[in-house]
Amino acid sequence: MALITKIREKSGIAAGAIAVSLVLFLVGSDVFQGRSSLFGGSSDAVGEINGETIKYQDFQKKVEEATQAYTAQAGKSPSEQENAQIREQVWNQYIIDLAYGKEFESLGLAVTPDELVDMVQGKNIHPSVRQQFTNPQTGQFDKNYVIQFLKNLKTMSPDQQKAWANFEKSLSQDRLRSKYENLLRMSTYTTNVEAQKEYVAQTSKADVRYLYVPFYSIADSTVKVTDSQLEEYLNAHKDLYKGENTRSIQYVTFPTVPSKADTAIFYNDIKRLAKDLAISKNDSAFAMMNSDVKTPYYVTLAEIPEAVKSQLGTMTPGGIYGPFKNDNVYSIYKYGGIKKDSLFTVRASHILIRPVNTSDSAKAQAKSRAEGILAQIKGGANFETLASINGGDGTAQQGGDLGYFKNNGSMVKPFEKAVFGFNGTGLLPGIVETDFGYHIIKVTEPKTNTRYKLAAINRIVAPSQATMDEVLRKADAFAAANNSKDAFEAAMKKDKTLLMLRADRIPEGAAGFNNLQSARDIVRWAFNDDTKVGDVSEVFQNDNQYIVALETGKTEKGSVKVDDYRDELTARVRAELKADIISKKLAGLSGSLEQIAQKYGAGALVETAQGITMAQGTFTSAGADPAALGKAFGLKAGQKSKPFKGEAGIFIMETVKTTPAPAIADLTAYKNSAKMMAAQRASYYINEAIKENAKISDNRAKFY
Repeated sequence: MALITKIREKSGIAAGAIAVSLVLFLVGSDVFQGRSSLFGGSSDAVGEINGETIKYQDFQKKVEEATQAYTAQAGKSPSEQENAQIREQVWNQYIIDLAYGKEFESLGLAVTPDELVDMVQGKNIHPSVRQQFTNPQTGQFDKNYVIQFLKNLKTMSPDQQKAWANFEKSLSQDRLRSKYENLLRMSTYTTNVEAQKEYVAQTSKADVRYLYVPFYSIADSTVKVTDSQLEEYLNAHKDLYKGENTRSIQYVTFPTVPSKADTAIFYNDIKRLAKDLAISKNDSAFAMMNSDVKTPYYVTLAEIPEAVKSQLGTMTPGGIYGPFKNDNVYSIYKYGGIKKDSLFTVRASHILIRPVNTSDSAKAQAKSRAEGILAQIKGGANFETLASINGGDGTAQQGGDLGYFKNNGSMVKPFEKAVFGFNGTGLLPGIVETDFGYHIIKVTEPKTNTRYKLAAINRIVAPSQATMDEVLRKADAFAAANNSKDAFEAAMKKDKTLLMLRADRIPEGAAGFNNLQSARDIVRWAFNDDTKVGDVSEVFQNDNQYIVALETGKTEKGSVKVDDYRDELTARVRAELKADIISKKLAGLSGSLEQIAQKYGAGALVETAQGITMAQGTFTSAGADPAALGKAFGLKAGQKSKPFKGEAGIFIMETVKTTPAPAIADLTAYKNSAKMMAAQRASYYINEAIKENAKISDNRAKFY
């Protein structure tokens, strides 16, 4: 019974993980940017995918089922943000079923009952099943657990049987998606010519000298841009500027900050708690009962705030220390000494290289790639940079950082064994293979089993109800007195204590904007049919502040105007005009680069770049500039170009020396690299084509 409870709880997590991968599979569409369009038809249509209308009643029913499942698993109702995530998951499932389902069917892709058995109890166990049926004593997957569980399944309650059926369904969907994605990858082909091109791009080198006049050397104020020029540029580049349903606002915030009276009451309260904590016989329970923010009683050195950590050497058991301030949280501590734990804690980072599939050749290719990255790091390359570029999981965005973890089975066995078998900090000498792929690992904080006993009372300084009522009164008075655009802006100029912020081009389906995570009510007001540009809102409450908004602009999907992209268009047109000015001035100059620069005057730079390659060439002041890079390799040694436009300035390029790529007998590594990149691109572009062909219309913003 305990095991099915675990499966029921974990199946939601596993399905969630698979759902995340499905979302990543879909990333890139306008749909996930909150872009929607009115597609006509029934007013109760939430959306349309592949010609099939999704009725609000049907969509909401699935949302309610997902919400009930979440509540049962989490033991609490979802928050507003979690409700938005649930609706997003339901919508994504519709896209999978309606847009991708037909593609799966047309290709004859399916997951047979035998395959499902193989994933659950056969030779190719799905990672989610391995995770759920791990022997806690050995940390290893135990197939006997699965078999015993399945034998008892029919004797379990209908809810428990349904939980398992949903879990198996998520496994089948994940396998079907993998089949399709792998099919797309396998459809790519890299020729020897393409491999040779990749090799040349990485190994051919050039030494160059160049004159560079950046656009910023000409003041923007001296180059006037007219509306007719902006209109002409927009018409010539319509493919770059797509229509969207967005709104722009300015808004004033009225923060609810604790008053002096609130702070005085708070200090008296925390002093009283400090005295009670000092004499409490069960200090940890007392601290937990009186804390706004709960923290563990036994903590590692890494888990202790820096301000507290610096005083550990002077603390004595039974002593009271603090208060320590961290943002709006004040903490007092009762120190209880140290203890040695049976478990160790460590902090590490990794770079995960996943095989594209389970074949031996794919694994060998992934292993070779991992070994190459490890060699680069040992040669001095930055671990975090390579992790962000090559990492195959969510930690890539944090430079591979996994945070702190214990040797309690939270990591797969080979990974845990390697990390906790390493002493000190630094790069592990070899790669580590797990079911997920190949890992390059760096221990960033050494393992330790020392725990500190710290009973912490953490209290948040919060404004009283009287203070909040007074702030609300001020916000209401502002909204009532300044209910037009002119009055709103005049009030902002008059009262310098007011904080006004901007939010431009808010998508229709956005849950928030700027640093406001849950501001759906403000977004709905901005998109309301009755709200016009220049209207001022009522007062909105958002966390610890009140907000009054002014609608300043709107864009529509069916109509692209200059004002929709005025700032961006102005920058581009101004750059074109500056390019003409600089090019004309350089055209009449001759001599060496230094002589031309001297004749040109202020703004002209003469620089050198040595050993640049087509794959990784950068210039000192101009940075990465494709046009300049191509010109550098297109000129013969000693040849000088005419002035040409780069990304952010005008160049005159002079190639000093080129070093051709040496002859190579085996292009396999470069061919595999090019093939992998092509496969990734092909998968993305084909998926984009499927979604575009499905003509997805998202009208959820009208209902939520």
